[in-house]
Amino acid sequence: MWFLGAVLGAVLAAQVHSELWIVGALLGGLSGWSVGSRARHRAEERFRVIDERLQRLEATLQRLEQAAPASAAASSAGTGAAIARDARPRAAAVPAVSVTLPEVDAAAVDAATKVLPEATAPMTPQSPSPSHVRQEPAPPRQEASPVWERLLRGNPVARVGVVILFFGVAFLLKYTYQHVQVPIELRLTAVALLAVVLLAIGWRLRVSREAYALVLQGGGVGVLYLTIFGALRLFGVLAAGPAFVLLLAVVALSAALAVLQDSLALAMLGAAGGFLAPILASSGGGSHVALFCYYAVLDAGILVIAWFQAWRLLNLLGFAFTFAIATFWGVLDYRPEQYASSQFFLILFFLMYVAIPVLFLRREAGRFERRLDGTLVFGVPLISFGLQVGLVHEFPYGSAWSALALGAFYLLLARTLWARRSAAQPLLVEAFLALGVVFTTLVIPLAFDGRWTSAAWALEGAAMVWVGARQRRLPARLFGTLLQFAAGFFFSQDAVVPAGEWPLLNSGCLGSVLLAVAGLFSAWLLESRRDDLLRRERCLIGLLFGWGVAWWVGAGLHEIDRWLPYAWQSNATLGFCTISCLAFAALERRLRWRLARYPAFALLPSMILLALTMVFQTAHPFAYLGYVAWPLAFAAQLFLLYRHEAAGQAWLEWQHAAALWLLAAVGAWEMAWTIDRLVAGRAVWALIAWPLVPGALLLLLAWRGERLRWPTGAHLATYLVKGGTPLILFVAAWFVVSNLLSDGDPGPLPYVPLLNPLDLAQAGVLLVAGTWYWEVRRLALRPVAALPPSLAWTVAAAAAFLWANGILLRSLHHWGGVPWQLAAIVRSDLVQAALSLFWTLLALATMVLATRRAQRVPWLAGAGLMAVVVGKLFLVDLSNAGTIERIVSFVGVGVLMLVIGYLAPAPPKGGSS
Repeated sequence: MWFLGAVLGAVLAAQVHSELWIVGALLGGLSGWSVGSRARHRAEERFRVIDERLQRLEATLQRLEQAAPASAAASSAGTGAAIARDARPRAAAVPAVSVTLPEVDAAAVDAATKVLPEATAPMTPQSPSPSHVRQEPAPPRQEASPVWERLLRGNPVARVGVVILFFGVAFLLKYTYQHVQVPIELRLTAVALLAVVLLAIGWRLRVSREAYALVLQGGGVGVLYLTIFGALRLFGVLAAGPAFVLLLAVVALSAALAVLQDSLALAMLGAAGGFLAPILASSGGGSHVALFCYYAVLDAGILVIAWFQAWRLLNLLGFAFTFAIATFWGVLDYRPEQYASSQFFLILFFLMYVAIPVLFLRREAGRFERRLDGTLVFGVPLISFGLQVGLVHEFPYGSAWSALALGAFYLLLARTLWARRSAAQPLLVEAFLALGVVFTTLVIPLAFDGRWTSAAWALEGAAMVWVGARQRRLPARLFGTLLQFAAGFFFSQDAVVPAGEWPLLNSGCLGSVLLAVAGLFSAWLLESRRDDLLRRERCLIGLLFGWGVAWWVGAGLHEIDRWLPYAWQSNATLGFCTISCLAFAALERRLRWRLARYPAFALLPSMILLALTMVFQTAHPFAYLGYVAWPLAFAAQLFLLYRHEAAGQAWLEWQHAAALWLLAAVGAWEMAWTIDRLVAGRAVWALIAWPLVPGALLLLLAWRGERLRWPTGAHLATYLVKGGTPLILFVAAWFVVSNLLSDGDPGPLPYVPLLNPLDLAQAGVLLVAGTWYWEVRRLALRPVAALPPSLAWTVAAAAAFLWANGILLRSLHHWGGVPWQLAAIVRSDLVQAALSLFWTLLALATMVLATRRAQRVPWLAGAGLMAVVVGKLFLVDLSNAGTIERIVSFVGVGVLMLVIGYLAPAPPKGGSS
């Protein structure tokens, strides 16, 4: 059928004009398909009705069979017998009713359906109760598509004919204008009379031939549109004022006819004719104002019809024609000087087609709970905004202001509809709210760079996470999380783009802060609703938290690196870390947020790392406002430890100890730089400064640590053992290194043994170590207190021996002129002789004292030292025995050994160690 229609349409159209055969083929094919579809639809409808009636007939007979035994049991015996006699032949006749589908006539089925209940009425004294009758479910009815139901209703052949007539009239007007010398007024009057005749005939036949009448009326309305617009634009016989009055009258007439007769087809035919009229009658010139005023009148008619009828197809038809023609005109003919009028019409059309879905929903709300004209709701703003961007592309930030105005309009509209819930469904409110949020979000990428766009997306992702958490929707939470990660990715792609000329107040910093806030807010929200999350989803909490912290830290470090000189960056970073950790501590306490504790306690590791980097950047830690940053950092660390004071947390104990180590290191570094600067770079003065701060801290802990309530009193073992042991090892290492490497030059002061700065500092180190060890032993603090006392005495004796030798060597260097070099010291006869005599005296004193106190181990130590001296004399000094120093050493050592033999002839037996 469609093929035949296409061929006939092509042939007829070719007779009018050779180039119109394609249009004719399309129209003919559509007409043929419409007629064929209608025929098939009517045949299917006929068989469906027959099948439904047969099913109802069989269901009725089945209910009668089931009701007969129940009625017989409830009635008397005589009545039951009579009923049984009447029922037997009836039951026997039941199978004979079944017929085949082709032999059943519709009229016979209707008659049987009506007669059957009347025939069975005398048989049953009482109608069965509803509880005994089983209701058979009606078979599902296959509804035709509403669109095709409306299109194929009535007379499709007449519809096609009136469309062809419409095109023919249009072509006739153009042909007569070009070839026939008849007054144009007469021609237009004739065409208008033809339209009036079609309207009159259609109105006359509206009752007897409804479908045919509607087609004629639609054709008449379309011809009137064409005639008036041709008189205005093509021929110029009508002024603009009277022409638009006539057009308004035609619009009102078509709308009234469509509403009065409840005819969507009439409304669509009239609207289509009205929209096509200027296109068909156009000669390529004219004013766009006249064209859009004409379309505004047509759209106003559609808007009025929407107040009375919920005809979605009519609304879509007007929307498609209006915005399609406006788009083509904008692409082909728009000029910047036409901006004002174009902007007016765009706003007018936009407002009209925003109002139509609201009216549509108002009409449909009672019948369809969740009906929404999505094409107009979402299509109108998208197409309108695209046209608006084309209009304002020459204005600075024109697109951004347009998006802002559009977003504000939809948000206000959603608020208004929500306040009047009886006039709108929540679904439409949600749609307008979503459009408002989308267009408001578009303001940022249109007005700012990509960083602001990414930041806005991150905030929108956080909002999606919030909605998903509140409504317990997993897809919303996952989408919000992925949107934040995507925003961070695109944000990083713009790293090379200039961010602004102000510190902190630039897109790079503020964008990173917004990304951080979005991630942290999402993490806190999911943590607070942890029980509502899936088990696998809980890993997102830590992931989002780390994401937010990373963006926060990255924002601060990037600003410091960008705006501050290299030398100032370490202390500025220290200040930033201090403030950040205090902020996280406040969040942890105020929000009861467990995860915020971890970045709060990252202050101490940050301080340690920054102290290590400062070694390569600055001469001392208090440079470049370090005297402000470091005290504040240590105060903040102490505050954090006090705020999170809790028993049984080992990592907090290590935080106390590590803070003590860092304080000693930074203090020693600053003290060494200060003293070295004051004495103009003398080596010994800078050297003796290193143990001052650690020694002072150890001494303070040993003397006053127990008396301070917090922190040392509450964590005495931590400060004395965990914190004090590394400090003791440090000062011990300093003690050994200074004795071996430093000559103790106190310049500008003269060198005096035991009274020079180095010897005094070493004596102080020994005093501090002894005091610390005594306090730890007194308090029985393990594991130091568990060491045997003999080990401590051995270490003390070794330290005293090293110190005494250092004093001797430094004295020989300053007073004997021996160079402070290892090779010179080894080859010096004076040094060798002095060492032999000094070690012999030490051995003598040790053995004598051990004999008097009956201590075996010290005596053996002295004897061992004496053996070393003897071996040294015969292995080293004997080679140069001719020098006076070697002779003195031999004689002296021999005399002292005789004294030792007299005073301590043998080691004590059974003595203590």
